[in-house]
Amino acid sequence: MTPEQFKMAKAALGLSNPDIAEITGLHRNTLNKLDKGAGKQSTVQHVQLALEAQGIQFLDTGETALGAGVALKKRGAES
Repeated sequence: MTPEQFKMAKAALGLSNPDIAEITGLHRNTLNKLDKGAGKQSTVQHVQLALEAQGIQFLDTGETALGAGVALKKRGAES
């Protein structure tokens, strides 16, 4: 899960870091680190699994969604 995916997942669910802290049991400062791309891999995985349980589907490059959704094109890419 990239920082961009983390932010997009929070926006899609309408959740803030304090909300996710309640769901995951992590401190919100830990989640603030994920916003910046920092944090342990085990923490990233824990949060990703929690967000997936809330209905988020994370995609790698080239993957498509199981249903309707949005994706961010790489900045500077042609339409």
